[in-house]
Amino acid sequence: MIIAVIALSVFAFLLLAGFVFSSKVIKPRCVPYEETYRMEIDKSRFDPVWYDKLAKEEHWIDSPYGYKLHAIYLPCDASKKTVIICHGITYSLFGSMKYARIFLDLGFNVMAYDHRNHGKSGGKDTTFGHYEKYDLKAVKEWVLERTGEETTVGLHGESMGAAIALQYLAIDEKISFCIADCGFSDLKELLKIRVEKDFHLPAFPFMDIAGLITRVRTGMSFADISPIKAVGGVRAPVMFVHGSDDWYVPAFMSRKMYEAKKTGPKKLLVVPGAGHASSIATDPARYAVQIRSFLEECGLS
Repeated sequence: MIIAVIALSVFAFLLLAGFVFSSKVIKPRCVPYEETYRMEIDKSRFDPVWYDKLAKEEHWIDSPYGYKLHAIYLPCDASKKTVIICHGITYSLFGSMKYARIFLDLGFNVMAYDHRNHGKSGGKDTTFGHYEKYDLKAVKEWVLERTGEETTVGLHGESMGAAIALQYLAIDEKISFCIADCGFSDLKELLKIRVEKDFHLPAFPFMDIAGLITRVRTGMSFADISPIKAVGGVRAPVMFVHGSDDWYVPAFMSRKMYEAKKTGPKKLLVVPGAGHASSIATDPARYAVQIRSFLEECGLS
């Protein structure tokens, strides 16, 4: 009897812990939209004077899942080149603006948008690319309608945004390039690291329970969110960027994806001393030069 009670208690604990962890994954505590704007200014990653002078258009794009995606489009004259920038988890499109200046200077239009369940966009949960890659498809189609079918379209993603962009490459061969900054290679592997470090719990059986609960709640499987699997056969040029001191998404994940990409041009930039999503802030001049060089090598600049 005592053994049965103990076993039931352990199972109840694991079930509750699995649900809590599932909620932390799919319903992250996002920073309010207006606060992301202020944070970027306070951390000197965003120049409001520069931004205010830009020509800009606010748009609402239909997601295939029934909600609206909030976007800001920065036109660059009558350019036929556009980059879509995907921000990181818990943030908004204002996290993308620190990269926008580089691409505007290179003659690209810039499209920044809020992922589902982030910023001003709709959507009730976050799925790390399971649904987001099809939202990105809707954004890309909007860009082509805006600038013409012959437009060159590239991607830039930061953290979760990089993972989304890499997964999208596997379903759209017409993307001209991708710059993946501090993206994770495999969600299950990343969550295993975070479970052990943040929760101090063993991955087994905790991860399996949390994964099952997540799949029931969203339709997403942890195992399916694997940019490293997506990037293997991608022909589009991909530049992987990572900070050497990234504590959240280890730099080895970008190295593994770089090695896994077997076809098409590729480049790896590891910025010494940079933390998570901080490569551009740590060495902005080198970051811009390396992107320009990468695009020139691919005949895109």
